[in-house]
Amino acid sequence: MYLRTTKRKNKDGTVVSYYHLAHNVRHPETNVSTPQLIHNFGRSDQLDRGELVRLCRSIAKVCGLEVRDLLQDEEGSSHQEAGLPEDVKLLGTVELGTPALLESMWEQLGIGPALRAAFESKHRNVPYERALLAMTANRLCEPSSKLGVWQRWLKKVFLPSCWELKLEQLYQAMDLYHEHSEAVEKAVFFEVADLLNLEVDVVFYDTSTVSFSIDESDEESEDDEAFDPLLRNLGRSKEGTWTPQIVIALAVTKDGIPIRSWVFSGNTSDVTTIEQIKKDLQGWKLGRALFVGDAGFNSTKSRKVLAKACGTYLLATRMSSVKEIKEEVLSKKGRYTGLGENLQAKEVVVGGAGVEARRYILCYNPKQAERQRRHREKVVRELEEKMGAHQKLSATAQWAIELKASGRYGRYLRVTKGGELRINRGAIRDAARYDGKWVVQTNDDTLSLENAAQSYKALLVIERCFRSLKRTQIQISPVFHWTARRIEVHVKICVLSLLLERVAELRCGKPWSQIRETLLGLQATHFQTKFFNFYQRNEPDAEVTELFKSVGASLPKRILDVKEEK
Repeated sequence: MYLRTTKRKNKDGTVVSYYHLAHNVRHPETNVSTPQLIHNFGRSDQLDRGELVRLCRSIAKVCGLEVRDLLQDEEGSSHQEAGLPEDVKLLGTVELGTPALLESMWEQLGIGPALRAAFESKHRNVPYERALLAMTANRLCEPSSKLGVWQRWLKKVFLPSCWELKLEQLYQAMDLYHEHSEAVEKAVFFEVADLLNLEVDVVFYDTSTVSFSIDESDEESEDDEAFDPLLRNLGRSKEGTWTPQIVIALAVTKDGIPIRSWVFSGNTSDVTTIEQIKKDLQGWKLGRALFVGDAGFNSTKSRKVLAKACGTYLLATRMSSVKEIKEEVLSKKGRYTGLGENLQAKEVVVGGAGVEARRYILCYNPKQAERQRRHREKVVRELEEKMGAHQKLSATAQWAIELKASGRYGRYLRVTKGGELRINRGAIRDAARYDGKWVVQTNDDTLSLENAAQSYKALLVIERCFRSLKRTQIQISPVFHWTARRIEVHVKICVLSLLLERVAELRCGKPWSQIRETLLGLQATHFQTKFFNFYQRNEPDAEVTELFKSVGASLPKRILDVKEEK
């Protein structure tokens, strides 16, 4: 039964509308549904509106509903009376967009299923997988400690499956993940590789450090042989300071998708981590993998290990400190091959033929060379002005000591036998040899000149991954844990966040900062009535809708988490 409107056109061209109460019935012969009029209310322009309102209220009373006349202007009616009914309370609004997107991706990428499968045998009744979801999603929303996640952040977002978590369950989930991390990482990676059709033919590997606000390295307890291995040890950080720290290692694809992560003691050198890579990545059977690393991994020992572990490698070199490169590679005559607007390269083989041969790729960027030349000329002019301001050039003068110790000017200065400070013109000429150049070394004879040059240039992708982990978004520091297993799991939770971030960025073609800003527009509002307690999302704009579609996630339902009041 419904209100039907019909229209009739008069001879003078005016149109008159009529209201009828009608319902549909099926014709006994044709079986076609046709409208049947039950009551005629008359012309719409002559209708008593009050009678219709009273009829609506009468029907609503029988149904247990309440009708509000928003146009009524009597008995002190106001804007407030035209709002929510008195028995409906608006309790608050929480963030919905980012948690909903991340929860959907958590299942898509196989993270949730892998964790549930790992925990199922012994802990099926405890929501440890949900605890890890909460801690991972938090790093991409409002990074905080585990206490902060439980005490504050979960109250700000719509993650009902995590609301009943206890604080101790977050820490227990970390300990449990530590036991199964290798199996979970492997299952998640191969699920992601299959879902995204990843080509794992190039593995980018690098390390970084995370410092701790403690005065000394950890000390092993003689009373507890079962203690975790010590991680927080004194070492030289990537920022150049000596501090108690850990070393984080990360292997990613050429698109920045994390393959696996490692955590080492703070005094571990880059080269010594390669043995662990050999052990772990061989077990994953990644097929042909080209290992790409920076100059910190390039040594005779590490190249031998890499050749056995990964088969082929491509490593940066230290041009100014390797005699072979300075005397043979940089001096090699021959034209560069143009590989792009600002990339030229040529191949140099040193050491004869066969296994003794060492293959170098000398790369050159003309634009970068010009920029470095102008910068050096500017530094030299400044240095000449500073030197010209002093009549005596004694190297023991305070201004001379400061100048020689300067990272900007010191490389272009020398001290004469007479103890005077002079500009080192030879060092300036030598520096010009390296303008716009870099050299990489590889043992892969099948790797083309272009692929070799481009592969190392793409190593910037892992630097971007570390920036996201450490500074821009995920903010791996500060680490509030002191046991090795929880420090390690904290790092792996941050890497799971990096995986979600990179997949979202690749699918949307936008940086996470823009994705996050867009998702903030999708909120869930908490309502309470006499009979129900529920959340309702606001209407998403076109940008939010398109973002969910790009990631392959469905928009949340309009009405969320309905519970009956007791």
